[in-house]
Amino acid sequence: MKLFLIPTTLASETAQTVLSPQIKEVIAHTDYYLVENVRTARRFISELKTGKVIDELTFEILDKDSKPEDIQKTLKNWQKSGKDIGIMSEAGCPGVADPGAVAVKIAHQLGIQVVPLVGPSSILLGLMASGFSGQSFAFHGYLSIDKNSRAKQILQLEKEASQKQQTQIFMETPFRNNQFLEDLLTICAGSTFLCIAANVTAADEFIQTKTIAEWRKVKPDLHKKPTMFLLSVS
Repeated sequence: MKLFLIPTTLASETAQTVLSPQIKEVIAHTDYYLVENVRTARRFISELKTGKVIDELTFEILDKDSKPEDIQKTLKNWQKSGKDIGIMSEAGCPGVADPGAVAVKIAHQLGIQVVPLVGPSSILLGLMASGFSGQSFAFHGYLSIDKNSRAKQILQLEKEASQKQQTQIFMETPFRNNQFLEDLLTICAGSTFLCIAANVTAADEFIQTKTIAEWRKVKPDLHKKPTMFLLSVS
């Protein structure tokens, strides 16, 4: 048996253009899934039109509140069947900036072969399109929601970008994007470079790199748009 890390789409109705045919092939013969959101996973599988009967598939939640011991118990039970297992994130690649890594670690401990599949990652796609260093970069996920703590984190990341010549990548909850952008434009030096990668792979994809000073003149509306922010000091 194998544990497949199955990437999902970043934007709706893009499966045919951004996903490898291998993903559809794997889903066509997989019945057990650990997923971040059951409704999203069911909809994704249905969109691929593999012929699978959704109600005959088994889904278990794997999110930030899942306990490792529960995941281990589930994997052990499924391991007895000898059938393959899939892991799906809410969007993008499982195991990267989502709880999938916990299940992967347990799978290794249980001797289950882990197979990562090729798919879209907003982190890497944003980095690729930023023009920043791809030799040295760090992904920090979500910064603090506390305004003072967040300000200190932003200053520290800007410092590390300069000292290490390292691309700093982070994100915010979509409905707080505009305020977060305001914080970046207020706190960072005008000469610092910021890449904004929003709605990556969607029809209205927006990826642009400018200095902080340039962004202060023209601010995009990022409200409720999944976005990656990348900092570079060169």
